[in-house]
Amino acid sequence: FIGAVEDEWQLYSERSEDYALGPPIGFGASSTVYRAQYKSVGSSSAPVPCALKVLDLDTLPPNSLKLLQRETQLMSLSKHPNVLRVRGSWMDGHKLYIALRLMNAGSAADVMRYGWPGGMDEEVVRCILKQALQGLNYLHVNGFIHRDVKAANLLIDDDGTVLLGDLGVAAPLYDEDYSHAHDTPNSQAHTERASTAVSFDPQVVGPRFRSRVGKRRSFVGTVCVTVIFILIML
Repeated sequence: FIGAVEDEWQLYSERSEDYALGPPIGFGASSTVYRAQYKSVGSSSAPVPCALKVLDLDTLPPNSLKLLQRETQLMSLSKHPNVLRVRGSWMDGHKLYIALRLMNAGSAADVMRYGWPGGMDEEVVRCILKQALQGLNYLHVNGFIHRDVKAANLLIDDDGTVLLGDLGVAAPLYDEDYSHAHDTPNSQAHTERASTAVSFDPQVVGPRFRSRVGKRRSFVGTVCVTVIFILIML
């Protein structure tokens, strides 16, 4: 990828026996994220805290399998300090396991909810936004658009590092056929985002966003909505 950097975080294994599952820390429609410990069997090194996302494939709608496959592939290939990377994945029966870096502070939405219920300070917003934009620029330079920018998808670690997560509906920036095939009002991606007011994503709404120029405008609009939400906690 253009702009890729050396990955300072180790890749984990793709063997379930190398992981010790801890308590759940997040839930999705078809997935649960657990706090876990990674330690390769036979290794003398200390266990590494990580996050383990477990998806029950039997509960996924048919069209979600392709989205999941693309998300996992994109997150495996991405090498940028502000984009969440898959560090290991494997199948066990009908369940898919995805190992990720553990972001101890949670998402920007979590930080706001518990630390800044009235909205974040401008200096904090600038710090988060700068890193998020660097991650988004990396995706754009490599021909992808995120399409789901919101506070819940900006993950924060203890040291203040911000990673862009949830690339499940990321799409090729210049592939018009892809846009027309996936951005229908009845698509699951659109329905899920329309169900939450603060998750409103102009990047999947309306035909005027289907052109290249429209996609760029929608990106700006989505970032603006996210910034307003972080500042005043709508």
